[in-house]
Amino acid sequence: MKILLIDGQGGGVGRQLAIQIKQAFPDVQLAAVGTNTIATSAMLKGGADTAATGENAVLVGVRKADIIIGPLGIAVADSLGGEITPAMANAVAQSDAKRILLPFKHCDNVIVGVSDFTLGHLIQQAVEEIRKIIP
Repeated sequence: MKILLIDGQGGGVGRQLAIQIKQAFPDVQLAAVGTNTIATSAMLKGGADTAATGENAVLVGVRKADIIIGPLGIAVADSLGGEITPAMANAVAQSDAKRILLPFKHCDNVIVGVSDFTLGHLIQQAVEEIRKIIP
């Protein structure tokens, strides 16, 4: 089972996800892709097994992943402060992998009916979704 973690900007969300995923699933292969080197470094510090940076890393990574996880913005072109290119968003959206997207309201994307949960709560829910996929 290969999980692809994608994040941008400062990589704080990705780092926290990496920590929680590796604690819950120590044997899973966790690959991280940052839209910039700061985000990539943060996810490596969080425990990702491998990491890469940039658009092409996303395009390649989504083809090899069983699960893709990250903020909702990874599937929306020009989000995360403009760091998600249309090609990246398209690759995430078209991947055969299961997508677990954390809905943050500060990405100019509002999902009606979604409560304003804390980051910690969203990460716990994401780990529970992974638990449903990984026996």
